[in-house]
Amino acid sequence: MTSASTIRKRTLAVLGGTAIAAMVLSGCAAGNEPGDTGASGTITVGTTDKVTTLDPAGSYDNGSFFIMNNVFPFLMNSNPGSSDVHPDIAESAEFTSPTEYTVKLKPGLKWANGNDLTASDVKFSFDRQLKIAADNGPSTLLYNLDSTEVTDDLTVVFHLKNGNDQIWPQILSSPAGPIVDEDVFSADALTTDQEIVDGNAFAGPYVISSYKFNELVQFKAYDGYQGLLAAPKTATVNLKYYADQSNMKLDVQEGNIDVATRSLSATDIDSLSGNDNVTVHKGPGGEIRYIVFNFDTMPFGAKTDDADAGKALAVRQAIADVIDREAIANQVYKGTYLPLYSYVPAGLTGATEVLKDLYGDGNGGPDVDKAKATLEAAGVTGPVTLNLQYNPDHYGASSGDEYALIKSQLEASGLFTVNLQSTEWVQYSKDRSADVYPLYQLGWFPDYSDADNYLSPFFQTDNFLKNHFSNAEIDTLIQGQAVEGDAAKRTADIEDIQAKVAAQLSTLPFLQGAQVVVSGKDVKGVDDTLDASFKFRFNVLSK
Repeated sequence: MTSASTIRKRTLAVLGGTAIAAMVLSGCAAGNEPGDTGASGTITVGTTDKVTTLDPAGSYDNGSFFIMNNVFPFLMNSNPGSSDVHPDIAESAEFTSPTEYTVKLKPGLKWANGNDLTASDVKFSFDRQLKIAADNGPSTLLYNLDSTEVTDDLTVVFHLKNGNDQIWPQILSSPAGPIVDEDVFSADALTTDQEIVDGNAFAGPYVISSYKFNELVQFKAYDGYQGLLAAPKTATVNLKYYADQSNMKLDVQEGNIDVATRSLSATDIDSLSGNDNVTVHKGPGGEIRYIVFNFDTMPFGAKTDDADAGKALAVRQAIADVIDREAIANQVYKGTYLPLYSYVPAGLTGATEVLKDLYGDGNGGPDVDKAKATLEAAGVTGPVTLNLQYNPDHYGASSGDEYALIKSQLEASGLFTVNLQSTEWVQYSKDRSADVYPLYQLGWFPDYSDADNYLSPFFQTDNFLKNHFSNAEIDTLIQGQAVEGDAAKRTADIEDIQAKVAAQLSTLPFLQGAQVVVSGKDVKGVDDTLDASFKFRFNVLSK
């Protein structure tokens, strides 16, 4: 078949430069003149989370997706208050055969720069994800995509490798799903943030009108958005980045910013709960915290001088025996996180507590004697040296306390010596996928509310973690559950996957958290966006 992209040649729009304008960062500041959206006023949001890149092909982290959700169009999306996906800029989306998913776009779609938004852009967006396949990108989510075909300017057909994909509509709403402007983005390399901003390559509820990397971003309501989400209530949103969460806490309690999100410490949240000037909002939590083991470089890993797969497994199992989740949740996070004994967090279909059964005392507590016996049986003698890395800014300042306690627990067993180090997120996100860290911290914010999102990105061969874990049986099971139409059989498969991964310990989950946001008393809409989709949407915020 002939692709429409080979027939149609769009006229390039003139792309004007966007200056980094001075922004008013007062929670009480008057808004800029609203456009045709009917929006008005200004809201300032604070965060300690960081962006790696605005290019959807190059980032797979919450800080970057936080922006993407608000400025890029998606084929599928979910309304605030729900995790169910529906057509966004699509008019319809459905399986037209077991391996063909056909999407028809709404007519007359435009990018903010004036370019037409057509099926050619859709094909371009998914083709470049697979071609670039960035180490820190989300292309692994597209493991079931064989090819993307354009049949006319408004119609695109996704050809899937395996039929009856139960996850595909959710994938289209995930970090792999933002549609990008083919006249602005490179087809085979990441496009810089400034090129994206200068190209005004946006078609979500908001556009970025001014951008200073990880310092300050200004968003303006886009009157050309024709998607699922309601028109923005606020004309201008300022996003201010903080290096220190204590400064963000001070600003929100004094009214210098309107909203504080990701992340305040448990101590700060507890303190702000008693402040009459602010409201503490809590939403369903799909976030998990875990330790990643690099199968090549961890003690006795495949590329170490004393490589021994049996000893490496024993080290992972002994660590799992020693970790005290309850102590971490209570002492560090004061109950804002809960102990996690599953790869799929509690509340999602298929969640188990297989790690509680296999490791520690069998009831969730640590068992040092069991850990010692595991190491001795594998022939591991003497304290094992662990080089453990964590990140101090992406997951909040409490990460320091979290990993100090983990170090203390491991060393108190007498079985380990821990070299604990930290690196800031922008460098950390590069190093961790380049075999720099034998053991390291990660957190996970789900792309969609399904157990698959806690399995596919982590445990398939060539997974997002890049930790060299590979198991053919687990690959087959993960791919099978995604296309299993029998709900009971799919649940059983998900449970089986977790049992098999738990026996190998590619990662060690230990905490599950809630979404917590603090706002001024006059801010409305925060609770509406704290839903099980885990997407923070600016369009519902107002004051």
